[in-house]
Amino acid sequence: MTLPNLLTLARLLATPLIALLAAAGGREGGLYAAILFAAAAATDWLDGYLARKLNQMSAFGAMFDPIADKVQVGVVLGVLLWLGALDGWHLVPALAILAREVFVSGLREAMAATNAPRIPSSFAAKAKTAFQMAALTLLLLAEADMPAWIGTAGLALLWAAAALSIWTGFAYLRAALSSLNDKT
Repeated sequence: MTLPNLLTLARLLATPLIALLAAAGGREGGLYAAILFAAAAATDWLDGYLARKLNQMSAFGAMFDPIADKVQVGVVLGVLLWLGALDGWHLVPALAILAREVFVSGLREAMAATNAPRIPSSFAAKAKTAFQMAALTLLLLAEADMPAWIGTAGLALLWAAAALSIWTGFAYLRAALSSLNDKT
């Protein structure tokens, strides 16, 4: 197993611990959850960088990297919903992000079934991921009794991430439909 793949696997395995720390509540739980989440989010960039730099790109990494991202984001959004950190209108960006992830995963499966070429990640999709990770880190920190502006900044970034999620979801749909039409 390569170092990039180990980092992806570590990110996936850290997710339940992040959820448990956040759910435990209190200053320490939220703080440790935010730190571990931020570290795990950083490995998302690092594993891709190392895979390219060390020429260690693999089918395992191509499959599990997006799964790790989706599990990490989905679980943390779920915990934040459970904690009441996301309520009212703030459910909208959480649901938009989750819906986009499920939708794009379905498109990827459909494309793989037809042997259509893989659509590379766009700059906007990378920005979406960065906004999501920053938003969720701040929202976890807000649960650690930090100043109110941290939670406000986290919510603003979550809304921006949701807008980018919708934008990139439609871009991915257009690219997938174009690719699938080229195959017929």
